[in-house]
Amino acid sequence: MLTADIPPNQSIYIKNLNEKIKKEELKRSLYCLFSQYGRILDVVALKTPKLRGQAWVVFDELTAASNAFRQMQNFPFYDKPMRIQYAKTKSDCIAKNDGSFVPREKKKKQEEKAERKRRAEEAQQSAMPNGTGSQSNGAPKAPFHHGNANAQEQAAPNNILFIQNLPHETTSMMLQLLFEQYPGFREVRMIEAKPGIAFVEYEDEEQSSTAMQNLQGFKIAPQYPMAITFAKK
Repeated sequence: MLTADIPPNQSIYIKNLNEKIKKEELKRSLYCLFSQYGRILDVVALKTPKLRGQAWVVFDELTAASNAFRQMQNFPFYDKPMRIQYAKTKSDCIAKNDGSFVPREKKKKQEEKAERKRRAEEAQQSAMPNGTGSQSNGAPKAPFHHGNANAQEQAAPNNILFIQNLPHETTSMMLQLLFEQYPGFREVRMIEAKPGIAFVEYEDEEQSSTAMQNLQGFKIAPQYPMAITFAKK
């Protein structure tokens, strides 16, 4: 119904978003939520009066955008069901990749200035010494090591997962959006005094195992692949 006159493309348009969420938190949460479907090239969210409650997510591949469109339609995001459709126009980053980009003279300077500012903000937030990272999702190339990892790896399968290597700006809501997609989700528990870790509880160990298998190595931010083990009881 929403996309009757709009052909499928690599960019999806999302509306009915919670307007109380800060722009950077909104962009991080959208990236976190949608990157499970494929590589994301860009997330655009503006706080101007006309564009509040709206965002665009640009995927590298059409199949990723199509899967996200189908599976996330009406997903409860910050207590409001998302309304998703394909974007009406091709995003600039896609147009530049396929060679069809034509500058819009009146907006070009403003867009470039906004883009530089956005990328500077993102770089500052995700900056990490000695590394540039990649925005592609998937399992880490090398295993994540933690001082308590051996003890956690030896823990018997149970209904509680122990999550490590999270960016310090990760919120419980961001983790909830990820883990509640799997049956049996109960709650996320974070320890304020220990940023970078969390516990996620399910109804039984079979359901927690499913979530672990699907989200192991998931990157909330480019340089932070999640390390998931069973919690030690």
